[in-house]
Amino acid sequence: MAKSTESRFTTVGIIGRRGSPHVVDSLTTVVRCLDGHGVDVVVEDDTAKMLDVSNCEVVSRADLGTRCDLLVVVGGDGSLLGVGRDLAHAEVPVLGINRGGLGFLADIAPEQIEQQLAEVLKGEFRVEDHFLLEAEVHRDGNKVDASPALNDVVVHPGSMARMMEFALTVNGEFVYDQRSDGLIIASPTGSTAYALSAGGPIMHPGLDAIVIVPMFPHTLTSRPLVVRGDAEIMVTIGDVSRAQASCDSQVQFSLQRGDTVHVKKYQAPLRLLYTLGHSFYESCRSKLDWASRLGGSE
Repeated sequence: MAKSTESRFTTVGIIGRRGSPHVVDSLTTVVRCLDGHGVDVVVEDDTAKMLDVSNCEVVSRADLGTRCDLLVVVGGDGSLLGVGRDLAHAEVPVLGINRGGLGFLADIAPEQIEQQLAEVLKGEFRVEDHFLLEAEVHRDGNKVDASPALNDVVVHPGSMARMMEFALTVNGEFVYDQRSDGLIIASPTGSTAYALSAGGPIMHPGLDAIVIVPMFPHTLTSRPLVVRGDAEIMVTIGDVSRAQASCDSQVQFSLQRGDTVHVKKYQAPLRLLYTLGHSFYESCRSKLDWASRLGGSE
């Protein structure tokens, strides 16, 4: 394939959410656009099952991080959460094309793919570093589970609707014992996800801070707590028959009485790439319906 000096990227990887014909349409548009700009296209092996990839290299998701200098993810924010956990350590910039719901992370609409992807390939973009959290489960002094999380780490009783007991410490300093439905520990990126539904604050993604949001606490005075981004947070599980820790609602760990869940900033951020016209506040207006008026417009 002939190379073009037009693009600053030479090898672009593609990941798509499986199970939707609309995603296939957008993936096909992405491949056609990339091919027209003379870049090498590398397709994740699971994504390749949905496409005609006779002219593309096919590799595992893990290999995309070392083979590519840009990743294009076609799906919803859930797809980007998975890519963040799997590939943030590679520090390859990621561009999201929204074929899901709200689309806080996936910026480009399907009808804008050709125009905005072309702009990106010409160097017309900006990069935002979104830090991840890292959760570790310790039992009897040993680490038994671990995972990064782009949005949040949630400690909860599991599928049953019941309260649980736990203790919270930050940087080794005791904060409180609590009886509630659980606790959400969210990054700024995750502040517009589950933490928002639980009454947490909206945090700009550029903030170096972590928010701790109690879920229906059995008290009238427990409120969300914002701590420094370099804080080390520990949740000690109290007298419960069962509990769980989840990372981005996609990775689950079983917890026992006496287990500790350690949460801190992950070693590398997810480098999200946005078009020059992107605005976090505009996303809030459109996704959270900030622009609506009570009683409708006159």
